[in-house]
Amino acid sequence: GYRVSLQGNFFGHNHTYITFPEYNPCRHIKLDPPLNIQSNATASKCQIWWSVPSVLAGILQYELQYKEYSTSWEVALNKTPPSSLPQIEIEATELRGGIAYIARVRCKVSENEDSYHSQWSEWSQTTVFQRPGVPKLSEKIPNSRTMQFLLIPLSFGALLYLFWNCKLSSRDGQKVSPALTFPHQLLSFSRSIICTMGISR
Repeated sequence: GYRVSLQGNFFGHNHTYITFPEYNPCRHIKLDPPLNIQSNATASKCQIWWSVPSVLAGILQYELQYKEYSTSWEVALNKTPPSSLPQIEIEATELRGGIAYIARVRCKVSENEDSYHSQWSEWSQTTVFQRPGVPKLSEKIPNSRTMQFLLIPLSFGALLYLFWNCKLSSRDGQKVSPALTFPHQLLSFSRSIICTMGISR
């Protein structure tokens, strides 16, 4: 080990202060942050990996921090890899579909290592990833507003057609068929559908 001391001249007198009587550099290490952090997101999970010097790879532990891109790091989630490998997976259930996330990682010597001790490194550069979004049911089928726009002109056209036929039959002196009362039923039916769709929205 080493003996670390501080010397100074105060009011014309030299003084020596012992700071660390037994200083061992191996137990006071601050590592550089991991490099080349990358990510790959799929519908089932997100894989994140990074690189560290190969001579240290077996004795390090890591802490990953990730959050939604638009939020502060103060609300970020922490995740610890299950092994000393420089990689980690985030399950899809932990991510919101279609939302961009950002992640970073830091490292230190493992607590299980007796020869070296260290504090956490600074955070690494960041990587951005996004879980592919799953289309909602409302995006797969026409929504109620679209159905209204389709139903109204169709109903109106049918009413005009039947009314015109009814008018022509009356001019010719023919008895109006009971089937020609259908416009009133169709109108009532279309209104009920529109009201129901408006309530469902």
